[in-house]
Amino acid sequence: MKNCTVTLIIASALAISVVIISRKSQAQNASSQPADNSGAMTADAVAAKPGNPAGPLIYVTEMPPGYRDWRFISVAHEEGNLHSFAAVLGNDVAIKAYREGKLPFPDGTIIAALHYHHVSSEENNKVFGRDQSFVPGDPSNIQFMIKDSKKYASTGGWGFGHFQDGRPLTDKAKLKGCFDCHSQIQSRDLVFTRYSP
Repeated sequence: MKNCTVTLIIASALAISVVIISRKSQAQNASSQPADNSGAMTADAVAAKPGNPAGPLIYVTEMPPGYRDWRFISVAHEEGNLHSFAAVLGNDVAIKAYREGKLPFPDGTIIAALHYHHVSSEENNKVFGRDQSFVPGDPSNIQFMIKDSKKYASTGGWGFGHFQDGRPLTDKAKLKGCFDCHSQIQSRDLVFTRYSP
């Protein structure tokens, strides 16, 4: 826990330094960069906000190979607007960390969540004699968390990826929501899913 705190302090200090240097550079090049209606300089990086790290947020844009052969961590069922089942899988590094109860997760950990719409199974319900069976329907998306404390320092050491039909989501606002949501569970190194042996 102390190492995690020290790492976060160092990462925050580095990120703040980058923002300061970036702002000085923008001020020096003000004549060549467009300003918005308020006169503020425009920038592609996500600005620092209280409680969030400064600097650009980096996301996963390629699916890790072989993820369908990884081991089972758990399942997830989300209701509301999602109506989703998920099979949560982990690479060898993730499984070892889960089994040993190791937090924070070590670099190299990759967690995949394969999401499917859930649908009622008429075939199963006929056998049971009532409507009670739900099964995975069409796939909705695949999400990844990749631990690399240096590369993804601005997002708590995790890279987040969201893929639909094999293509990465590139909407920065929606992707930022992944980190915003996961950052609320610091006590488990931003990971919601618990291991189901």
